[in-house]
Amino acid sequence: MRGAGPGVFSLHDPRAMWRLARQLPPCARGWGARGAGVARAPSGRLTVATVSAGPGGGWYEWVAQSAPVHWAEEGLVALQAAAGLPWWAAIVCGAALLRSAVTLPLAAHQGRLLAKLENLQPEIKTLAERLRYEVFVRGKQLGWSEKVARFHFKKNLRRIITELYIRDNCHPFKATLLMWVQIPMWVCVSLALRNCSVGATDSEVQEQFSSGGALWFTDLTAPDSTWILPVSLGLVNLLIVEIFAAQKKEVSRFQKLATHFFRAVSVVMIPVAASVPSSMALYWLSSSFVGLSHNLLLRSLTFRRLCYIPRTKSDSDTPYRDIVSALTTKYGFKK
Repeated sequence: MRGAGPGVFSLHDPRAMWRLARQLPPCARGWGARGAGVARAPSGRLTVATVSAGPGGGWYEWVAQSAPVHWAEEGLVALQAAAGLPWWAAIVCGAALLRSAVTLPLAAHQGRLLAKLENLQPEIKTLAERLRYEVFVRGKQLGWSEKVARFHFKKNLRRIITELYIRDNCHPFKATLLMWVQIPMWVCVSLALRNCSVGATDSEVQEQFSSGGALWFTDLTAPDSTWILPVSLGLVNLLIVEIFAAQKKEVSRFQKLATHFFRAVSVVMIPVAASVPSSMALYWLSSSFVGLSHNLLLRSLTFRRLCYIPRTKSDSDTPYRDIVSALTTKYGFKK
């Protein structure tokens, strides 16, 4: 940066690029009607200019300026003002509060549904065997082909299973409620932190973010150049995936593919977290860490009883010891 004039930066200095970006007006930072363009000065250095991005902006900017994202911004500002905490602590507390007040009850609800579904399997198996015999007898009487008999068996089995789901109020689709709430909430808070970091809504909040960090990430508006937050995020997410995978003794092909997919996502999130403001990476790490803690908490038989989660055959009296044993056995930590 030495010897450079205003608005001129070196590509080898990412912090300088972020400082320059924060000096631009909000309309020049996003993907809205105007954006930041790059031009080469006669001296050979690169300068920033604003260029038109076309009418209407992009879908990303539309989502970033949506009402739920603004509500998340207002909630973050209100939490920080009420608690009087530095911004890094407010972000961590906000992640813990959302996880504990919203996703933990939904995770307990999901646990109840999955436990009911697991307890239904022996009854479904018994009814399926009885139905198979009845269809076989009926098929012999009416001269059904194997294809027709299989059609009637599957049709009646679906009806029986649906009736059992209604009887026990445990349709599998209800178990996806956690996903439909958690993902949009995570996106809205992430975009709210992005808006605060680039000054898209309030330059005063942006200034507070620029000095509201701690330790090595004092500037929450700049990416973590040390990669400590991104790598920690990747390790926590991988640990969540591996704890879940290590406890599955018999897995289907789909479950194997899903495990590999989430492993890949955990790794890909490392460079993504290294390219966004530290405020976002800190929120992602805090949210994942609290999520890991809640997942372990939901293994406790005492906590499961408090949440009225039915006991199943797969429940263990020593869940944490079993997790450690499964991980050490699977990955060869023991000789």
